[in-house]
Amino acid sequence: MKALVTGGAGFLGSHLVERLEADGYDVTVPRSAEYDLTHEDDAARLLRDTDPGVVFHLAALAGGIGANRAAPGRFWHANLLMGTHMLEQSRLANVAKLVLLGTICSYPKHTPVPFREEELWNGYPEETNAPYGVAKKALLVGAQAYREQYAMNTIYLLPVNLYGPRDNFDLETSHVIPALIRRMTEAQARGDADVRLWGDGTPTREFLYVGDCAEGIALAAERYDGADPVNLGSGEEISIRELAELVAELTGYEGEIAWDPSKPNGQPRRLLDTAKAAELFGFRARTGLRDGLEGTIAWYREHA
Repeated sequence: MKALVTGGAGFLGSHLVERLEADGYDVTVPRSAEYDLTHEDDAARLLRDTDPGVVFHLAALAGGIGANRAAPGRFWHANLLMGTHMLEQSRLANVAKLVLLGTICSYPKHTPVPFREEELWNGYPEETNAPYGVAKKALLVGAQAYREQYAMNTIYLLPVNLYGPRDNFDLETSHVIPALIRRMTEAQARGDADVRLWGDGTPTREFLYVGDCAEGIALAAERYDGADPVNLGSGEEISIRELAELVAELTGYEGEIAWDPSKPNGQPRRLLDTAKAAELFGFRARTGLRDGLEGTIAWYREHA
């Protein structure tokens, strides 16, 4: 089958492309310089040019707390438009199946742990990520509406925070794991006495290795055709303080870890209930956090 992967040159997308090609898909990866998906005409032209049987919409404008605080309007606007245009143009192109990716940032700030898909609408997201999270959650509404009105086969997946080789290590826009790896590796090389981190280290997070996420997306595309959103996660919860200490151990950083409580913590806890993914399409994460971090650190040191 011909597959189109928007964002296929990016972090998660490149791993998904490898997974799909190993399964025999004929994969097209559009270039953002040729197709700006915030413009509907470009989205329409992309579908005409590629004529795919299945579309994986992974293209997104994303980043950590700092990036979300710096550009909340841009994060809301770009993600809402890209998803909306890909949904409508996939319908007009009679795409057999559309796979949309949401975000854990869409969950309410104080969602009971572990996060169950049924809790998605029971409150407002954590404020620093809300514009991004609301934009992505609106696409779930669109997907379900298109299924109801047009019988369009669109599925919606909610991956937890990702990490792994080829991640974004730019300190201005990166998420927590690549930022920690880069800062501690560089601090150790310089002999810095300390590394100062945002918040107080008490929030918890769950992390999914990027290769495992690509596996989950591929399995969902092959085996799941339902309207309900489905979580993709590892089922492991760790505090940011414990994560920082683990990254320090694995990078060999020997200085002090200092915390800046004047900076935001973000959502207090994040841990997904992943039972539906296992039940509906047989997905279970296989890479433990320590093993995944070791592989990510090794990749960063080779490519830094």
